[in-house]
Amino acid sequence: MAEAPTPPPRKLKPPMSRLMRLSLKFVDWVTDATRRADGTLNRCALSLMDPRVPAISFPCRGVASRDVVLDGALRLRARLFHPATKAAKKSTAPVPVIVFFHGGGFAYLSAASAAYDAACRRIARYASAAVLSVDYRRAPEHRFPAPYDDGVAALRFLDDPNNHPAAIPLDVSRCFVAGDSAGGNIAHHVARRYASDAASFRNVRVAGLVAIQPFFGGEERTPSELRLDGAAPIVSIDRTDWMWRAFLPPGCDRTHEAANFASPAAAAGLDSPAFPPVLLAIGGFDPLQDWQRPYGEMLKSMGKDVRVVEYPDAIHAFYVFPGFDDARDFMIRIAEFVAESAGGGSSD
Repeated sequence: MAEAPTPPPRKLKPPMSRLMRLSLKFVDWVTDATRRADGTLNRCALSLMDPRVPAISFPCRGVASRDVVLDGALRLRARLFHPATKAAKKSTAPVPVIVFFHGGGFAYLSAASAAYDAACRRIARYASAAVLSVDYRRAPEHRFPAPYDDGVAALRFLDDPNNHPAAIPLDVSRCFVAGDSAGGNIAHHVARRYASDAASFRNVRVAGLVAIQPFFGGEERTPSELRLDGAAPIVSIDRTDWMWRAFLPPGCDRTHEAANFASPAAAAGLDSPAFPPVLLAIGGFDPLQDWQRPYGEMLKSMGKDVRVVEYPDAIHAFYVFPGFDDARDFMIRIAEFVAESAGGGSSD
């Protein structure tokens, strides 16, 4: 009996337009051109290549935004996005809040980067929620645990009703933490810290965690890292190694609790009933996928509610590119997750 033909190997290049490929090559070039061998970043050059876009106080596609100060002493700021349609203005019903952490390997980009300003605007519109995008302190100037501390500070800010804008009714009892890449890592650790000390929050209740291709790692190289190194955009072994060195405490390796979600030091809070349900996104062209699947499996083994959404053709950070069909689909998934967990929202 003849053997079945061997299926052709899967292509290592994700489907996308030539213009998109050129745009991603530029992103890669900026990342490589501004990081230095001594572990520092050329912030001056980055400020020219990643200019901050202003908040927009008037409705733009149904969403307005404003900048707020979370902690004056730390110079910690955030950008608050909120629905601003005619219906939203007439409604007095409070909206759920999504505390968002941008990606960028703990070192790059900001809440005011054009890609994240637009992404948070879309999340707010799809989920009918307020989005508080935290401009957390970045490495290498601010290493672990600075962004985790900033994330908890954002929850503390929301916990005080005196900090809520009078014109934007917020329901912080329906609060979510979310982020992509390094921001997904931060969202996980902030959820963990919250769960360890949930009783100290008077008003905030974290109802869900949206982990979008979270950035985890370890000392070993996974099959997806080796297979897609140099073939997938944005993430490469050389870049992620630099990012971990820039973020982790001096002398620490990738077994550290910030990188290794299975580290005993990273267990606090995971066994708490206050640790929220998780929506986890994984992309088939993301070199980090072999860390993300075990992350979801670990949480499931602990009895946590984990919903995994896999996009076989998705690159790392796919959802910030609205030209991808998967990006729109995932926005709908976020809206559904918020609606189910918080009792509201729509995907218009």
